[in-house]
Amino acid sequence: MAEPLTSEPRYGNRPTMKDVAARAGVGLKTVSRVVNGEPGVTSGTERRVREAIDALGFRRNDSARVLRKGRTATIGLVLEDLADPFYGQIGRAVEEVARAHGTLLINGSSARDPEREQELALALCARRVDGLVVIPAGDDHRYLEPEMRAGVATVFADRPAGLIDADTVLSDSFGGARDGVAHLIAHGHRRIGFVGDRPAVHTAAERLRGYRAAMEDAGLPVDERWVAPGSTDPERVTAAVTAMLSGPEPVTALFTGNNRVTVTAVRVLAARTASGGGRAPVAPVALVGFDDVELGDVLGLTVIAQDPAALGRTAAEHLFRRLAGTAEPPRHVVIGTRLLARGSGETPPPSP
Repeated sequence: MAEPLTSEPRYGNRPTMKDVAARAGVGLKTVSRVVNGEPGVTSGTERRVREAIDALGFRRNDSARVLRKGRTATIGLVLEDLADPFYGQIGRAVEEVARAHGTLLINGSSARDPEREQELALALCARRVDGLVVIPAGDDHRYLEPEMRAGVATVFADRPAGLIDADTVLSDSFGGARDGVAHLIAHGHRRIGFVGDRPAVHTAAERLRGYRAAMEDAGLPVDERWVAPGSTDPERVTAAVTAMLSGPEPVTALFTGNNRVTVTAVRVLAARTASGGGRAPVAPVALVGFDDVELGDVLGLTVIAQDPAALGRTAAEHLFRRLAGTAEPPRHVVIGTRLLARGSGETPPPSP
């Protein structure tokens, strides 16, 4: 007669094949054969083993099984912020590719902290992931060199690796920013402000470079009071935008360097319009943002749209090519951006 199931679960102490063997009154090898679908077990013995498995709630340890084969069938993904829709789309794309390869994805957020990025990446390596997709928070990735030499395939996405040469998949931040600012210039703007992320961030530096290139291409001077890189903290962005819109010669257009900055700028412009009240109407300010935002189409927001799904998919596909044995030199892939004209970037400057 089978023993009654215990009413108290043994959290953190999962049943093993040894437990199954003891309950069924058979050897470990017999349990292994049943679990792995191997021949050589009588129907009666197999039934007893399966009854023991059901009674104990035993699950095969696939991690141990694949470790014996040299692979864990898992990959790691280090993101910046799991709550950000942009990184969410990257993560979803990586997960879909991993699933197509029968592989589990484990991800985590660095919260833009280089130390946390390193800690997370090395923790994933310690758990024997087969490969990593990393969205860098830091600018020195030499800590991953021993892991890569040991066989951990590694691809960097959105930003390049620091101080090592590795596979990289990027958006065209420079070209996209140049196109966005050129779009504002084509609609008559000459005083255009740039509000971006910290200049130490690769994408932020490239977008600022694109802004300056577009202004130079058009023969337009850049007043440094129009340029405000820094943190994406709403208070900092609000102060920067407000300063650019003040004074006798305010900017007539804004180019914002990422979705966080764009959302704050939209709020500042909306509050500015609402505060006009019964006074003279406030001149509209054109706006083009880098990165699409939720409800951007409803708000009529003109943006330079990246393709985060393509970023994640391309990075993951290349990771699996490496895992399949591709031995070519590190590849650097740049994915283009698109300008989505929805209204905010087509507003002309006020008449003189």
